[in-house]
Amino acid sequence: MIKYYNTEVVFEEIHDEVTLAVNITNCQHNCHGCHSPYLRENVGNELNFKAIDELIEKNDGITCFCFMGEGNDPKSLKDGILHIKEKYPSIKIGLYSGGNAVDDFYWDNLNYIKLGPYKEEYGPLNKETTNQRLYEIGADGIKDITYKFWKKETA
Repeated sequence: MIKYYNTEVVFEEIHDEVTLAVNITNCQHNCHGCHSPYLRENVGNELNFKAIDELIEKNDGITCFCFMGEGNDPKSLKDGILHIKEKYPSIKIGLYSGGNAVDDFYWDNLNYIKLGPYKEEYGPLNKETTNQRLYEIGADGIKDITYKFWKKETA
């Protein structure tokens, strides 16, 4: 079972999307300087198909459902991804992973994947020095779109 702590409709986690960010708990990564250490705990509500449906229906107008973490049950996470993909084909799906790699299932079934643990010395995704990467997966392949987060300096 995967659990989630809370949700928020956001505009910056996945560029060009109205994203329902779902904060997954039981995080298996222990990134030093993590901005959400409470997500390491076994807290929150079960993110089953009924909960996914309710979240999507309650947040009409979203264009992307993003799992903000992987939790500790890969099978349930994969089942949730397939449920969204089959029942809501117009909604894109993303995953924020604190790992350096994910298995082929995710590359085959998601539209967006963020990889990399947070490393304080490199900064978050909006810093050009970040070690993290956000990928967009589409018909024309996989693109690193991390640069879209970087703030341009103005004179």
